[in-house]
Amino acid sequence: MLELRPTCEHCNKTLQPNSTEAMICSFECTFCRNCVETILENVCPNCGGGFTARPVRPKNNLKNDNCLEKYPASKKIIHQPVDVKYHQNFIKGIRVTSPQER
Repeated sequence: MLELRPTCEHCNKTLQPNSTEAMICSFECTFCRNCVETILENVCPNCGGGFTARPVRPKNNLKNDNCLEKYPASKKIIHQPVDVKYHQNFIKGIRVTSPQER
């Protein structure tokens, strides 16, 4: 089950559970769309993978209690700003490679 982390790991922007700005990698590292596109260049600073839009968990109980009330979003904030210079060096050789090929 996705944690639905509450903030961007880099800029600490609030990302509500229904946010369409939340992006995640396969390890659930969570960043806002702006940081992914302008700073990270679609390369996760923690694993080197790519990002995808984080799914939105239904707020209403539409079926079998699979909803935000039963499975609330995480309140655990992970704020570890990316060292931009280090990240730029890290992605030099991989940013041109699609996430599927990394």
